[in-house]
Parts: sequence; C-alpha cells; structure tokens
Amino acid sequence: MSLKAGIVGLPNVGKSTLFNAITNSRVEAANYPFATINPNTGVVNVPDERVDFLSNLFNPKKTIKATFEFYDIAGLVRGASHGEGLGNQFLGHIRECDAIVEVVRCFDSNEIIHVDETVDPKRDIETINLELAMADLSTVEKRLSAIENKARVNKDKESIYEVSILKPLQELLQNGEPARKANLKPEDYEFAFKNYHLLTLKPIIYVANVSDSDYSDLDNCKYLNIVKEIAASENAQVIPISCEIEAELSELSAEERIEFLNTLGVNESGLDKIIKATYKLLNLSTFFTVGPDEVRAWTFKQGMLAPECAGIIHSDFEKGFIKAEVYSYEDIVQYKSEAALKEAGKLRIEGKSYPMKDGDIVFFRFNV
Repeated sequence: MSLKAGIVGLPNVGKSTLFNAITNSRVEAANYPFATINPNTGVVNVPDERVDFLSNLFNPKKTIKATFEFYDIAGLVRGASHGEGLGNQFLGHIRECDAIVEVVRCFDSNEIIHVDETVDPKRDIETINLELAMADLSTVEKRLSAIENKARVNKDKESIYEVSILKPLQELLQNGEPARKANLKPEDYEFAFKNYHLLTLKPIIYVANVSDSDYSDLDNCKYLNIVKEIAASENAQVIPISCEIEAELSELSAEERIEFLNTLGVNESGLDKIIKATYKLLNLSTFFTVGPDEVRAWTFKQGMLAPECAGIIHSDFEKGFIKAEVYSYEDIVQYKSEAALKEAGKLRIEGKSYPMKDGDIVFFRFNV
C-alpha cells in the first residue's frame, strides 16, 4: 500500500532541511526561493518497537518495517492558484499526496530570507490556505455549473445531492477557509473526498519549525502558540520541531542519537513523531507476518477486512482466501511463543468478515 505525504510551505521555512533529516538524504537546501522545483521523494520506515520485538523473538533471516513516502514539494507563494511562482506544479504535486505536512517558520533569523521579509506564522498559514482554497473553489464552481440546472430544473436526485455538498464547500472556500472545516456528514465528506479531489479536504499536520533555543522552552514560544490556535480551529495537530536539530540527529548513530535526545530531555525525535502522526492521520494500522524467513509489518486502512488485507500481500491471497489464523501482539509478548499461545487458546480462526486490528499477527490460508 503506497501512501504519500507532501511536505509543503512557503519558500525557506525549512522544508528541504526537514526532508533531508527524514530520509537522511542530500537534496538541495538553499537559502533562496524555489531551491526545490521537482518534488524530491523519500521512503522512510515507520518507527515501531513491535517489529523489533518480533524480530528478536523469531530471529528471522529478514526484517521489514512498514514504510511511508514523503514528497518535498516546491515552496508556494502568493498567487500560486493563478500560476504565480511554481504554483501550477506545486498544486499538481499536492493532488498526488494522501496527506499534507505543512511546515511553518516559527523562528527569527537575519541570515535566512523570508519571502515576505518578516516572520508571521498566521500570515504564512493564511497565504497557503488561501491559495489552496482558491484552487479548490475553481474545482467546486466548475462542478456546480455542470449540475445546478439538472438539480433545479430536472430535479435530478444525484445532482440535488451533489449541490447540497458543493454549496457549503463553496461558501467556505470563497472566504479562504479550507473545505475540511465544512459541517458535513461523514458519508458526505467521503463522497467529496473521492469525487472532487479537493486539496483542502486532505488531512493536514502543521509542523512548527522553532529555533534551537525555543525547542527547550516550547511553552514560551510565541510563534508556536499562534500555530496551535490556528490548528485547533481546524481540529488539526501541531508538532513542534527544530529542523536544524533533526538534521544533526540524522547524522548520528543510533546510540549517539539516544544520548543526544536525552540531553534535550525527550525520548523521541520530532521526525519520529511526524512519521507516526502522519500514519495515524490517514487512519493506517499495521498487521504482521512472522516466521523464520521473515518478520514483516504491513500497512492497512482501519476497517479493512481480512481478505482485503491478504490482498495487500498478494492479489491471489485475496482471490482464494479461506481463513486467517490470528493472534495479537500483546499475547505473543505475554506467552513468548506460538506453541504457548495455542496451548492457552489464544490463536483464533477468522473468516471473510473479520475486520483486521492493529497489532494482529496473521497467517492467511488461501487456495487458487
């Protein structure tokens, strides 16, 4: 299951520095607008201590963690929805992503240029929200123009239903507000998400790029508090990090990284928090397959049934699904072996209607 998160923001807010740290790669991170033109792509492991435990327990030849793909997308400027800067490319790349990670500059610096000359997180977020909203407004109004007559004159039920969704979206977007703030029923959200591909319906995480000094005193970071207020109004999450610190951490060994984090008074890097939060944002969960050859984490959408999850491994597994032999991660931690699990009656046989759960360890039976 290939899933992508787009790292977006104004020029020079720390996007490429963050991307370098996330993927430990070496893309250009220059102090001028549009250092990133084509989206750089990096695949990262999803941090999961459960994989480490299972690998130590089963001692397989190979261990594979769940992965996630990040896009580093060119910086957006005011007027992007009308093609300014690299607007059309920027918006097109965001459409390909499942979620948005918006980096917001929350630090002062005389050395790093700000595209608007001053640091103002509220203005920066509004700039991006407005450009995305204007692009979505164009999409919504085109669709309305195609169906409004059918709804009004012909009383077409499908068109009436669409208009009931599009009108509140149009009102929000005209005011520069994201479509995700619309007061729609869950099924209407799902319909809009699948059919209109609106940028501002994509789930979002705000990453506040703070200074090194503020990172140790986040409660008193005025810029971070501004971002938190905005995110709260959208029911979105904020993760404060220092991109420079994360870049330093990415250069260290695992042991050195732990030591560095301890000196900062934290037990998890900001990058790990971003990866986990993005995974959760998309309602993703993990099931595992284990054995002497391989321990592997597989990504699935919450609510998927056992045959669908079998299909993630191979399409033949879904077509010929017979049953799933399942036990929980918590149980293997307690009983330490599959033999002990079976003796305790913790190994279950599940059929086609079984909704997979996060942490399930499974062996699929199939026949093609």
